[in-house]
Amino acid sequence: MAITRLGGANAITGTLPAANINDTSIGNITALPAAIATGKVLQVVTGVTYTSTSSTSATYADTSLTASITPSATSSKILIMVNQFMRKDQNNTYIGYKLFRDSTELNYIGDLIAYTQNSDSDANGIGTTYLDSPSSTSALTYKTQFATLSGGTITIQADAGSANERGRGSMTLMEIAG
Repeated sequence: MAITRLGGANAITGTLPAANINDTSIGNITALPAAIATGKVLQVVTGVTYTSTSSTSATYADTSLTASITPSATSSKILIMVNQFMRKDQNNTYIGYKLFRDSTELNYIGDLIAYTQNSDSDANGIGTTYLDSPSSTSALTYKTQFATLSGGTITIQADAGSANERGRGSMTLMEIAG
């Protein structure tokens, strides 16, 4: 293929060998090197609960949502995705919400989730995504905890036993190759 630069005192001309074009074409790349093994999803585990849990206490308590996974390598990461619903029974009710691996607190998610200006019962979704690096090949159990931080009653899985989503809590764990 001939290369020509037009318009200038330093015009460039020449030939680029066809073999060089084929070797550098993106269309010729069919696979990545075997050494690039990170980022693969190795396993997926889901935990579900329909158990309703209520509290008026500022002491953190389990929500009944758990999921367990055993990583296949110490270099693996665990992607945790949580979805729960809560209901509060009066205005200005704050909820504290935490994510744990076994007894280790991983993430304090918030304490303003249930704040509203009215006194009606109000349902809200609670969700988080967290990437954990446990450096373990032992069985790991993840769970959530909650507390009522300003009085009132908080109920997690508020409509347990009903057909709607507010009665269901779910946690999905994905082992990601590290």
